[in-house]
Amino acid sequence: MLQIGDAAPDFDAPTNGGETIRLKDLRGKKVVLYFYPKDNTPGCTTEACDFRDAHLAFEDQDAVVLGVSPDGVRSHDRFADKFSLPFRLAADEDHKIAEAYGVWREKSLYGRKYMGVVRSTFVIDKKGKIAAVWEKVKVKEHAAKVLAALTGV
Repeated sequence: MLQIGDAAPDFDAPTNGGETIRLKDLRGKKVVLYFYPKDNTPGCTTEACDFRDAHLAFEDQDAVVLGVSPDGVRSHDRFADKFSLPFRLAADEDHKIAEAYGVWREKSLYGRKYMGVVRSTFVIDKKGKIAAVWEKVKVKEHAAKVLAALTGV
């Protein structure tokens, strides 16, 4: 897992809306990079909608919100449309981005072990360094905590 002060690993990935996002193209802005397990699941929907509802406040902090999950672009398109998400969702189907950020790990559910995304959020400063990290995120009030942390970045 990356730590505060580390360089944020660069990546490019397809996003909803048929675009490609490159982290290096966001240099000069703060980036809220949040990893979530799956589109249209209860916790992931709540988290995405909380970021959506605070979108203008994030923009006021000169921050770009970007969600990343292993889902494909078509799934992201449906998810973003269904919940009117104003930010991009990156498709990480080969989990290379999640692996680079250390959030692709073994998980356990009802005694079954499998590999998946550990819900995590990174704030990347304008110079491309990790400025804040939340690991094993609890969804409730998470967006507000991230927003509060941006004031010091």
